[in-house]
This record gives sequence, structure tokens and C-alpha cells, in this order.
Amino acid sequence: MRRTPHRRAVATGAVVAMAAMLTVTVQAGAGTAAAPRPGQVTAQPDPGALPAKLSPAQRAELLREAKAGAAGTAKQLKLGPKEKLVVKDVLKDVNGSVHTRYDRTYAGLPVLGGGLVVHEAPNGTLRSVTKAVRSLLDVPTTTAKLAPAAAEEKALKASKAQGAKKADAREPRKVIWVADGKPVLAYETVVGGVQEDGTTPNELHVITNATTGEKLHEYQGVQEGTGNSMYSGQVTLGTAPSYTLTDTTRGNHKTYNLNRGTSGTGTLFSDPDDVWGDGTPQNAQTAGVDAHYGAALTWDYYKNVHGRSGIRGDGVGAYSRVHYGNNYVNAFWQDSCFCMTYGDGSGNVKPLTSIDVAAHEMTHGVTSATANLTYSGEPGGLNEGTSDIFATAVEFNANNPNDVGDYLIGEEIDINGNGTPLRYMDKPSKDGRSKDYWYSGIGGVDVHYSSGVANHFFYLLAEGSGPKDINGVHYDSPTYDNLPVPGIGRSNAEKIWFSALTKYMSANTNYAAARTATLSAAAELFGQGSATYNTVANTWAAVNVGQRVPDTGVSVTNPGNQTSTVGQPASLQIKATSSNAGALKYAATGLPAGLSINQTSGLISGTPTTEGTSNVTVTVTDSANKTGTTSFTWTVKPGSGGDVFENLDDVQIPDAGSAVNSPVKVTRTGNAPSALKVDVDIVHTYRGDLVIDLVAPDGTAYRLKNSNAADSTANVKASYTVNASSEAAEGTWNLRVRDVYQQDTGYINSWKLTF
Repeated sequence: MRRTPHRRAVATGAVVAMAAMLTVTVQAGAGTAAAPRPGQVTAQPDPGALPAKLSPAQRAELLREAKAGAAGTAKQLKLGPKEKLVVKDVLKDVNGSVHTRYDRTYAGLPVLGGGLVVHEAPNGTLRSVTKAVRSLLDVPTTTAKLAPAAAEEKALKASKAQGAKKADAREPRKVIWVADGKPVLAYETVVGGVQEDGTTPNELHVITNATTGEKLHEYQGVQEGTGNSMYSGQVTLGTAPSYTLTDTTRGNHKTYNLNRGTSGTGTLFSDPDDVWGDGTPQNAQTAGVDAHYGAALTWDYYKNVHGRSGIRGDGVGAYSRVHYGNNYVNAFWQDSCFCMTYGDGSGNVKPLTSIDVAAHEMTHGVTSATANLTYSGEPGGLNEGTSDIFATAVEFNANNPNDVGDYLIGEEIDINGNGTPLRYMDKPSKDGRSKDYWYSGIGGVDVHYSSGVANHFFYLLAEGSGPKDINGVHYDSPTYDNLPVPGIGRSNAEKIWFSALTKYMSANTNYAAARTATLSAAAELFGQGSATYNTVANTWAAVNVGQRVPDTGVSVTNPGNQTSTVGQPASLQIKATSSNAGALKYAATGLPAGLSINQTSGLISGTPTTEGTSNVTVTVTDSANKTGTTSFTWTVKPGSGGDVFENLDDVQIPDAGSAVNSPVKVTRTGNAPSALKVDVDIVHTYRGDLVIDLVAPDGTAYRLKNSNAADSTANVKASYTVNASSEAAEGTWNLRVRDVYQQDTGYINSWKLTF
């Protein structure tokens, strides 16, 4: 069989024949939209507020423009004379709004924790600014009392790296530390080596006060995660023509074999026939297949769902390294190498290279390129939670039948040895360590467990509280306040979290600030105070962050009194809102015979059968069983001998001239009937000369009579019936008459419409 070199079927299960593999290839990135679950808010986001899908060249031009205007932006924001803005990232929405993320410098020194995002309207005017801190940058001096060597020594003492020594520490750099709210001259020292386990690389960032020597903060630069492996079946990979694991369609992402090593890049995987792995951990290619496939799925997810081409949005791929260390039960992301690294698990038989772990690690890169959430304290928990959230999103989006989407992290790796997953999103505490709800000391918890609050929030926001089954897995998610939340659907929840991450979060965002960020995103996408916006607020309250939206019950808009006609179709849309987001239920009493209300949509429709006036009451019930009502009358008029509208004025008809119009103004609600009666009285010496039309208010013409040269009879006194049921009755109707032949004259004497 002829092969194309860039997308190959790969066996990751038992070895099978090539022909069989080609017939069962699963396309990377295939996905299906999730149907809304009962009780979920099903509103659609404003498409204009979604990220535009920019090419790398378009994004580069936006970055160029932002850099060129950085000085002007700093002046517009009234920053101090020693401050400068450094462009880090830029996003553009479909509607033309632009969100530019800046780092800051002060007297030439990097400002850590002082980033900001400038939000511009489509016309280029400043809309708002999201600042990490509100403090004015004013440092008395940039001359340090503490020597760099002393800062380095303190950093080495703070590090728990195994045998950390001077050679492991990079030269301290002088910075302005502002993440705690007050600007301080400080040193940032990065200690390398390996962590306490003796294998994981160490990149501990230690911030030291440059005046007093006090340690201000520390965070780990190597961001860790874990997941399942070897369960993707036969997949399609992007490879180079020379048959290496180089995905030329996704930024030249490459996958390397470390062959149990712990340093360097490793060896790029290659193969003579472009058929990779055999589905067993003993075959070195198998782990490479899973890592390469997972990276492709993650790339496709961010590009197709959020319009982001690559981790940094610049179309450049990272790279993957597999077979790290010996019996290494972990995986991690490093900014310093722009790469993901995967161990082979206990006994080297469970490589941590499945869909969700690849997505988890790549998302650390996306977070670093955008909000850059510090990997410690509450921001660290949000960092880890973000990686779990989008790992779950990628897994659902992939729609791989061998590893279906779920809200479990590491469900296939069996890292606990008893078949349980590593983390649960519906109730994080089920793993025995993660936290379901926020509390004041959560910043002191390991980031992999404080992330439970973010994971729980996302699950509740997507799916809602209480028991439910999804893809064969049973979930039962509780709430802190024991009150239900309905869920808005996974797709909407993903869009809100991505928008919050890339536009409104910053390095020192804590859970309270994350609530504000997601509400800003929800307002942008769904409207301030909308049902979806309220659900976001209530879901944060459900994990003990902030308060619920006050319950104002259901508000129903009164449509006013209605009029219809027997035998003519009628419809009326009832409009209602509720502070308790979720599905609304509609009911009505007193409707005229022949009409009914849709319990889900609130549309009243049907054909009235009996004349008379009814007193109608509509009741709307929300998800919290709160109700709202409205009342009005509905009058049904007889189907025949109904309203008559007439014009008795004479209108002269020119001989063989232009058409003339005789207007009738109709003041009647609803549509015209299917048997609209038109009575015409025209005085004319030769009726065969005349062409007569009825013209509806919207300009639609209905032919009543054509000309006929052989019809020499005088005058037109006739009744016509027109099916005008598609026309709104109210407005100006015209009788249009034209004399198309010469020598005879006349005039419109009168005409009328009977509804």
C-alpha cells in the first residue's frame, strides 16, 4: 500500500497486520459535543467574546504593535517614571477586543508579581486593566545591602534539593518583589540539582530581601503531574518524512528517548517503516507513541477550541522526553527546556504518557505563558488545578474509545496499587489528601492537594451537584453549603476557565481572585448578572469561596393583553429570568381553547377555536422551586365577519400610466388570516385594461386580477380571498391598480379588508 509520511497508524496494543491497522485508525483530536444534562444552564456564550483563531503571523503582528505602543500604554496607565511595560502575551477576540499581558520593570529590574493585563475595546479604547497588585511601585533605593553570595547561601539552605551545593545555584538576580503587596528590593536565586526523591530535577526559586536577608518566598519551577498510559489503542501520529517522531503539522513537536537517563535531550525516536510501538512497555517506542499522541491531542484542543496555536500561541511546538530515570513514578514540565518529561512508573511497566497526563503537562506550559501562576501556595493549587481541568477537557475532546472522557485523574495508572485513580474531581477528598473546599490554611497544603478546590469547582460548574453517571462512571458531588448548583455544561465551563486564565489571572492569583477572574470571564461571555454568571458565583460559594447571589426569585415579563381570531394560528413567547440559574418550567391557566404553553420554552401557541375573552395567568418555576407569575387577558374574535378596514376615498387611475395606490391602515395584532377577504369597487370603462394587486405592509404583493384585452366589461366589483397568514396584520396595506392600455379611464371608488 502507498503511504503518506506525515500521518501514520500506530499500534499501541498487540501487534497487528498493517492492513488491519489502516482500517481502524483513530483520528487524533476527534471530539463530540456534550449534550446538556437535566438542570444545567444551557445558554450559549457570546461568540464575539471568544478568542479569535489567529495564525502565528497575525499574533506576531499583534505582539509587534503592542511592543511599539508599550511606552504609550505605560503613560496612559499613569505608571511611574521608573516603570516600563514588557509585552508577554496578547489575545484578540472575535469581536476585535484585544487583551495584552505585560510584565513590568522598575529602574531596569524585573518586577515579580506585578504583571497586568490591558483590555481594549474593538475601537482601540481602553476598557479596563487587570492588575496583580494595586501598590504603587516606589522603592527608596535599588542598591542592595545584602551581597549576592549571601542571598545564594540562604537559597541553598532553603532548598530541600538532595545535596544542594553552590554549583547548583544560578547567580542571584536583583528584582523588585511585589507579590506580597508591598514593593521590596530582593534577590531571586534558582537552585538546581535534584529534589528530595533523588531523581526529579530541581528548579527552586528563592526570593530573599536584599536589605534584611529575610526569605520572602519560594516556589518550585519544575511543575509535576501524573496520569494513565498505554490505553489509546491504534492512533494517528504526525511524523516527518524521514520517519522520526517529529510532528511537522504541530510546530515540529518532537519526542525523544532518554533511555533511563536524567539529563540532556535524549535521542529522537526514528523508525524504518513508520509503524511505531507494539503496545507493551518493553518496546521503547510505545511510551513515545503515547506521549507524541497526547501532545498532538492537546495542541489540537487548544487550537480548535480556544484558538491558541501552541503553548505560547506562536505556532512553535515544545518537545517530549520519555523513559526518564529508573522506576520513576512521575512526569513534569520545565520552562527552562520548554519540554515535558515522563517516567516509566513502578517497575518501569506503567509509562506516565497517556492523554490526560500529556495534556496536564502541556497545560503547565500554557499557564506559564499566560497567568504564570506561582507554583506554591494558593496560586500553585490553581496552577495544578488548571492542568487537571484541561487534562480532563482534552480527554473528553479526544473522544478516544480506549480512554473515554471522565473526571478522574490517573485512573489507568494504578499508582495506588488498588485500581483507584490518583485524583477525583467530583469529590477530591476521596483520595484521602485533596481538599474539597477552601479554608484559611489551604495555602500551606501541597499544591497537588490544594488543587482540589479548583477541580471541585470546575466539576460542579460543568456538571452540577448530586449523583449522576457519565460515560459509565458514577459521580456524586457535594457542596459546602449543602445547596445545589445546576452546572452550565463542560464546554461553557472550559471557555470561562480559559478566558479567566489568559485574561484575568496573574502570578499571585489566589482563590478569591480566581472567583473574580471567572466572574469577569462569565460577564464577558454570557452577560453580567445572567443565569450563567450567577451559577459561576454560586458554584464558588459551593466550594466555600465567596457568597451566593441573593435569591430574588423569578421575574416574568408581562406581555400585555392579546387578541386573536378564531381559526387563525396564534403564538406568544413568555419571557422570564431567575437568580437561581437552571431550567425554568412554564405553566398557564385560563388559555383560550386551542392554545397551550410549552413547559420548557414558555411558548404559547395553537389555533383558537372559541371566541371570547379569557383571563390568563402564567406561572414560572425555577430550579429552586421559586415561582413568578404574570396575568393578562386574551380576546378571541369571530373567524368571519371580523374586523373591517376600508378606504372610501376616490383615487383616479391614469390612462396607460403608472400604478396608483389606495392605502388602508390596519390596527390589529397577530398575523393576517389564511382567508383574508378583499372587496374591490372600481369604476372603469374597460375593466380588461386593469392589473390589480394587494400589497402587504412589508411590500409583498398578492395578484388579485390580471389584464385581459378581450374583457370589455365596465367596472370591477368583486371579492377576492388571499392567503396572507405569513403577514403581520398591523400596518398599512395598499390596493395597487394600473391601467396598461390606452383610451379608457376610471377611478378606485372604494375597497376594504375583512379580517
